[in-house]
Amino acid sequence: MELAQLRYFVAVVEEGGFTRAGERLHVSQPGVSAQVAQLERELGQRLLDRSGRRVTATEAGEAVLVYARAALAAVEGIRRTADEFAGLLRGRVALGLVPGAAGAAVGGLDLVALLGDFHDAHPQVEISLTEDTSERMLAALRAGELDLAVVGLAGEPPPGITARVVLDEPLVAAVRENDPLVRSAVDGSVPLAALRGRALIGLPRGTGARAVLERACAEAGFTPRVDFEAAAPAVLARMAARGLGVAVIPNGPYTRPAPGLRVLGITDPRLSARVALAWRTTGPPGPAARTLLTRLCSALPPVSAERT
Repeated sequence: MELAQLRYFVAVVEEGGFTRAGERLHVSQPGVSAQVAQLERELGQRLLDRSGRRVTATEAGEAVLVYARAALAAVEGIRRTADEFAGLLRGRVALGLVPGAAGAAVGGLDLVALLGDFHDAHPQVEISLTEDTSERMLAALRAGELDLAVVGLAGEPPPGITARVVLDEPLVAAVRENDPLVRSAVDGSVPLAALRGRALIGLPRGTGARAVLERACAEAGFTPRVDFEAAAPAVLARMAARGLGVAVIPNGPYTRPAPGLRVLGITDPRLSARVALAWRTTGPPGPAARTLLTRLCSALPPVSAERT
């Protein structure tokens, strides 16, 4: 039995035919057919049902398929381990980001520069980037669909996830300069209860900042009325300046003084939006993801706390 035979067998099952398997493997269709037939003779079992338009695995084939895939995965793992020791890093890293994280330095973490340096050092590693809500990315981390993610946290990370805080910013209320909240503010701040019943403008549901707002309002005894949503805080601030509502956003560059806009602190309680680098507590499975995680963590300020 040869690895090539197992590889051809798995490809035929996954592609549903010998021709498509040959195209995938860059091997002629007769070559694939001959190798699979040889495997069947060696095992003394018919592994494929060739009677239909689509080739499928027989009952024996389904049983063998599990071990064939495991054998191929083990061989690939051996190759990757050897490459790692030889300094030739390969593989794929799936990285998730909150919207906007790739476009600007987050808490001093310049992701674009770091990813560029990593690619220069390890050009054979494929990096895939996904932008999504923090809630979905945390679920994807736990499911193994992502290796690493930059997410917003409303509290402690879920079980099985370790997070290292990158940025911790207070949530503020951005309003039109003639909004009643401006007149009632004390020392430039308003209590959370002042937002009860107000039309709010916020980040989408599933983001860390939105979860912080909803949790705080629930503890205060009311449900926030979010009339408008947008993923970019700068857009929310502009909407607030036009009088569309009270934008509850992290205190960042987009809350600097601007014509028609006033920014008020939120008290009783003070709310904080945290952005963190997160990964499975057991660690990323591949050497490429582990190497990138080490590089990202080394770029974070030493005061950042690790949370599990």
